[in-house]
Amino acid sequence: MSPAELVPFREALWVWVRVGLQSFGGPAGQIAVMHRILVDEKRWVSESRFLHALNYCMLLPGPEAQQLATYIGWLLHGYRGGLVAGGLFVLPGFVAILALSMVYASFQDVGVIAAVFFGLKAAVLAIVLDALLRIGKRVLVNRAMLAIAVAAFVGIFVLQVPFPLIILGAAVIGLLGTQVHPRAFAVVEGRKGTAEAHASQLDSVADVLDQHPPAHTIPSRSRALGVLAVGALLWGGPVLTLVVLLGPEHVLAQEGVFFSKASAVTFGGAYAVLAYIAQQAVVRFGWLLPGEMLDGLGMAETTPGPLVMVVQFVGFMGAYRQLHGVPPLVAGLFGSVVTTWVTFVPCFVWIFLGAPFIEALRDKAWLTAALSAVTSAVVGVILNLALWFAVHTLFREVAERSHGVAHLLVPDVSSVNVTAVAITVVACVAVFRIKASMPVTLGGCAALGALAHLLVG
Repeated sequence: MSPAELVPFREALWVWVRVGLQSFGGPAGQIAVMHRILVDEKRWVSESRFLHALNYCMLLPGPEAQQLATYIGWLLHGYRGGLVAGGLFVLPGFVAILALSMVYASFQDVGVIAAVFFGLKAAVLAIVLDALLRIGKRVLVNRAMLAIAVAAFVGIFVLQVPFPLIILGAAVIGLLGTQVHPRAFAVVEGRKGTAEAHASQLDSVADVLDQHPPAHTIPSRSRALGVLAVGALLWGGPVLTLVVLLGPEHVLAQEGVFFSKASAVTFGGAYAVLAYIAQQAVVRFGWLLPGEMLDGLGMAETTPGPLVMVVQFVGFMGAYRQLHGVPPLVAGLFGSVVTTWVTFVPCFVWIFLGAPFIEALRDKAWLTAALSAVTSAVVGVILNLALWFAVHTLFREVAERSHGVAHLLVPDVSSVNVTAVAITVVACVAVFRIKASMPVTLGGCAALGALAHLLVG
């Protein structure tokens, strides 16, 4: 019996709809949502397979949470499962950011909307902290893993070491560490797993995946070449068409080319590439005005889907301002579609191309050790995100101080935003004490933000 027979495609479809609608809070929160639904609740994949897939996605350019959804959808139902899982992960955010971009471009005065975002940011902070604790408890099980997490945090938060170097360094430490102390570097289990992990797999779907791998998960050179050919056609074809038909200086052609390049270098998630995108969009292309990138980031942070969806806002505003001959909102829609297409098509290619080979390596002790170290490093990176998010949410003014190679974010204590602190406390109580659902927490905090705007102004 195959996983597809145990999990009807229609049932999986509605689960992926549910995941997509709850994918708030950036990658940490999104990964936590998928873990809760797919591992704890549905038991469609085991803990070890979930972490194995996650760490592969961490090494790829692009949004790791969306790629993780694509990976698991592919595991269960092949290519159609991956397309549905990855597509539905993006669709709610695309619709939400498109609607907000239209409001933003049409009215510019978005006081109430900004207030709703303000309340949502506090809720997102609590959700990220919850995800940090959940992942940390699963991974930081010994001193070696804790040390790697601390080193990763210091590296990215204090020393500003690029994310890819941190991941590469953690993998090397795992490979070397397994030669000295194998048990300490075997947090992410391979195909055999542990007795405890097997005992938790009450549903037979995870067992079937482990014991009888579906045909599409077995590496095939011809299949890989086919994925490359189709992926190149779907990714490069539309961009080449825009360049040929409209000319290389046309805004849609420029967006297609620029964001295709950006999609190939977004290692480390959206924050790692935002500075580059903002500089090019404002200075080189003139798609945005200074400061508007933060407004777009606010939309992406507080709507479902990957944070890299901020590029959709950039694409919308660029076409809205520079594409003439059609109504501005229609132009913005064209820009949104082009930008989103070239950003996410590569994500499906990376998964469909590499996942079968990664699945075949799940039994390798050296890979298990490397991925265990990478997982621990990711905890440190998420802590960096949580702290960065907290500082910029709770304080109005934040300065960067440098001491040699060390760089620190230092908030101005006198600029503390009392309203943000109050809503964050409410969000933390809802998440950690009351155990409120994510939609309830987000909705309540959004309402508090709007109320604060009406009362305080």
